[in-house]
Parts: sequence; C-alpha cells; structure tokens
Amino acid sequence: MMLPAAPENLLTAEGRPRFGRYAGQVDAFDWHELAPPHARGAWWRRFHHKRWHYVALATPELFCGVAIVDVGWTNTAFAYIFDRRERRIVAEFSQDGVPGLTASLAGNAGGASRFRFLSRRIGIECVGQRLYRLKVEGPGLRIAAEFGPDLMPLLLACGPAAGGSAHATQKSTGLPLWGEAAYGAVRHSLDGGVASFDYSNGLLARETAWRWASAHSLDLGFNLQAGYFGAQENALWLDGQLYGLGAAHFDFQPAAPLAPWHIHTDDGLLDLHFKPEGARAKDKNLLVAASRYVQPIGTFSGWVRASADAPKRIVAQLAGVTEDHRSRW
Repeated sequence: MMLPAAPENLLTAEGRPRFGRYAGQVDAFDWHELAPPHARGAWWRRFHHKRWHYVALATPELFCGVAIVDVGWTNTAFAYIFDRRERRIVAEFSQDGVPGLTASLAGNAGGASRFRFLSRRIGIECVGQRLYRLKVEGPGLRIAAEFGPDLMPLLLACGPAAGGSAHATQKSTGLPLWGEAAYGAVRHSLDGGVASFDYSNGLLARETAWRWASAHSLDLGFNLQAGYFGAQENALWLDGQLYGLGAAHFDFQPAAPLAPWHIHTDDGLLDLHFKPEGARAKDKNLLVAASRYVQPIGTFSGWVRASADAPKRIVAQLAGVTEDHRSRW
C-alpha cells in the first residue's frame, strides 16, 4: 500500500493527533496542544517526553552509528565505528550528559541536534536543499560526513505509544554519502556509501521495549519495529516509492544475538534472513533508570515486494542493523 502525503501538522486544530503513516515530512513535533484523552499534565510530559536523532553510515568497509537522546530529565549520546572486515568495533564512546546543558534536540528532522561534553561532540544538521551534515569528535574517533538529497520520500509515522500517549517518527531511506571516518591514525573514505537517519519524538511509557531492523541502499530500504509502537513505522522503500508494511515478526535467540535472525511481515511483503557480523551492546542500571541494549550489525538477504501480487525483489547482502532494546527511563 503506497502511503498518502504527509499532513502539514501532526495535530488537528482541535488537538487530536493525526495517527497514520505518510510520505513526506512535517516542520514541527509539538505535543503541547494535545487534547484529551491523549493530553497529560505538564509534569507528566516533562518526564515522559523522549526524543532522539540517529544517523547510520554504511560502506563495504565500515558501519557507523551515532545518536543524541533526550529523555526529558537527562540526556545521553553515543557514536561507534564498526570495521566490517575485522568484524569488531574499532572506536566508540558513550556519554551521559548534564540535564539542560549538554544536549540540544531538533524540533523536527530538518533541524539541528547537538551534544557536547568535554572532548565529546556530535552535531547533526540539515544544511539546505535536503542535504545533511554529521560531525563527531571523541577520544580516538572522528567522523565528518555529508549526505543527501533524499531520493525517495521520508516516512512520517504517528500513533499511540503503549503505556504512554502519542509518538511520531521521521525516517529516511538510503541517502548518497561522502566524507571520512577516522580512528587513531586510520582514515576511511565514506564516499559512495549510504546514510540514513531516524528522528523520533513522543510521550512514552517509563518502561519501553522494542525490536527493530533497518537497512538501506539507494533504491531499496526498509524499517521494521515490534514493541511499543506496533506496526506504525513499518515501511518499505522501493523504486522511488514508499509502502506501508504489516506487523513484523522477529525470530532470533535473545541470549545469542549473534546467531542468525529471521524477520518477516504478516502481510507477505517481506521475508529476510539477517547474518550478524558483530554487535554493539550496553547494559546500564542506574537505579532510577536502566537500559539493556544490543544492536547487531550485519547483512540481510531474502526478498521484498510492493504488493501481494507483485514480483519478489531479491535482497542480497544488504548492510544494516537489528536491535533488541528495553529501557526504564
């Protein structure tokens, strides 16, 4: 099913969220005018408002993941470089910030998000004409990249969040990439690679869990999630068009995330096998907050199609990630 064009605003004039999946983008993610039954008090919103800005970069040699996260009462950020040939993370940092001081999250996917804590810095911004820039600096790690323009529509998904209120996300498929990633004395060109981004903004439950998969080339890509957001953000980009997908099923071994995964949707439009090359994992327990997270990096093979009667498109060794994540935030 091809998706309709995105509305101008996430909320109607009466404050009702425009739940659904759309092709395109909006200029603001603002929940202050939410009407009942989705509206909550300002104090509740302060502690349940979660936002993140994530960028993935993929080349035959490297996979890089970068994110800035604001959970309302604090913020954090991470960056890593994964060497696909050595099958290991060769540089990374993860840094908790100071509330209200170290992170600034964009109000939409076309805005600028920044994190700065001592020598660790991340900047994600749109520099005009649908072009984006990423800069990362940290101990032994540096990324300077530009990517875009978007060759296929952005996904806009808005829906209820289990245990919370409303949530929305804006995601790209593969974008042309150029730049450089460096660690220590080693430098890698990113030219000719593929970038993608995820801007998410919502009022979520204190206990939130999800499984996620994402991979992109310049002519094919997908995003899948099972958990707090249901099938709202499940989408396929193919031949310049954006299609909605059904509920996603993740068959894997949680105790052995580097074993093969099988992922498929219940509408018969996607069936993929994921072969991990390595993973980034964190397990934090700060008493008032906790996060258990594993993000395998690897390749997807199988098939996708735009409709039940369309021919299957073969997917072979498409670089991307899966994720098993549970947060108390």
